[in-house]
Amino acid sequence: MKRACILVVDDEPAIRHLVQEILEDENYEAITAANAHNARIAFKKRRPDLVLLDIWMPDCDGITLLKEWIEDGVSGLPVVMISGHGTIDTAVEAIRIGAFDFIEKPLSTAKLLSTVDLALQNARLGLHSVTRANTPLVMVGKSAIIGQLRADIARAAAHDMSVLIVGENGSGRSLAARSLHTQSARRAGPFFALKVPGTTSEELAQQLFGFGRDGEFWSGYLEQARGGTLLLEEIGDMDFANQHALRNVLEQGYFCPVGSTSQIACNVRIMASSSRNLEPAVVSGRFDEELWHQLGLARLYIPSLREHREDVPELIDQFVHWSVESEQLPYRKFSTAALNALRNHNWPGNVAELKMLVRGLLFQKKRGDISQSDVRQALRQLKRPASEAFPESLFDMPLRQARDRFERAYLLHHLERTDGNVGEVANIVEMERTHLYRKLKGLGIGVRKDKEK
Repeated sequence: MKRACILVVDDEPAIRHLVQEILEDENYEAITAANAHNARIAFKKRRPDLVLLDIWMPDCDGITLLKEWIEDGVSGLPVVMISGHGTIDTAVEAIRIGAFDFIEKPLSTAKLLSTVDLALQNARLGLHSVTRANTPLVMVGKSAIIGQLRADIARAAAHDMSVLIVGENGSGRSLAARSLHTQSARRAGPFFALKVPGTTSEELAQQLFGFGRDGEFWSGYLEQARGGTLLLEEIGDMDFANQHALRNVLEQGYFCPVGSTSQIACNVRIMASSSRNLEPAVVSGRFDEELWHQLGLARLYIPSLREHREDVPELIDQFVHWSVESEQLPYRKFSTAALNALRNHNWPGNVAELKMLVRGLLFQKKRGDISQSDVRQALRQLKRPASEAFPESLFDMPLRQARDRFERAYLLHHLERTDGNVGEVANIVEMERTHLYRKLKGLGIGVRKDKEK
């Protein structure tokens, strides 16, 4: 098979030679250029299959060179940007222009090779247009704890074992799972996430293993995710019967659909996540100890945002670009004082709360920079008094009635925020849409037909 040719463009000789050696060790053909001028010459001599392009160069920046190639009508060429400190926003801009992805300095060999492999695969499949209507969020941050997390993800991605991901709500467990998937050997396969809470034992078994009825068969997530990854969110809420069934799948390598004795080989990497430590549940017998060991062959801890508040400015930058790109919200810059105020916030809702706050501030559609005053007002709105959130009368009700009262108020709040868009509410509250419809109906909340999107 013909070796893929990769052009490495970087003004730092040490990086050029290092990347060249790494690529050649992986049986790629690597050619190098120290600047944009030499890159143009190399490109004319031989069109590469992939370009690794540094953003900052002495004669011409990488963004300008990327635009030049796009304007010249070069199609089907994946370009991966090499981003140094302080250029993440520029790298995200490059993706909107037409780059496939970006990798950060200092370069991780695992990340470099996984990105190169994925870019070449997409090019072979004809997936050249990488200007995405919904630019995916990536794990950003320069803190030591996030650097360690990236290293742990890369290490886990090199193997095909099950993974247990633990971290507070909103800390980014799902993002870590997706990052692990895209770096793994299964990255070309599908990625599915199944939320365990809010389903009965029977519903969960059907969703997980599939089922047959009246001569028809509905495949479950274990079948739909064949060749890829399945993330089971909040695994601690899984009932014991399904825990036992899942343990058998991991031990035996096959599963049977509900109501069937047919054995289907399981070719899926199982990941599980939890917002709480499962060890007490294992000790008390509420969670299967053998399943806990099977799922935790590799374990990832996702830090709370309180543990890496120095990454808040970079996270804000990503959320701003994401909101502008994906939701067509107006671009506004955060002032230094505003960023400082947000760095000092405690963030009980973690990264998810920060993202929601950024979206809310951009949605206001004001002009000018976002000020410290804007931020403080937004933070005050996030802090509802306990008496407002939980009126005293709530504590005098039976548990079921109090829970229904809270759930009704909670869902009505989000329906009002989204102008009744059920699909958007399902994303916000992290609930399957079918379960959300059932919950709304049970609480006596009607939904306008034109908002069922």
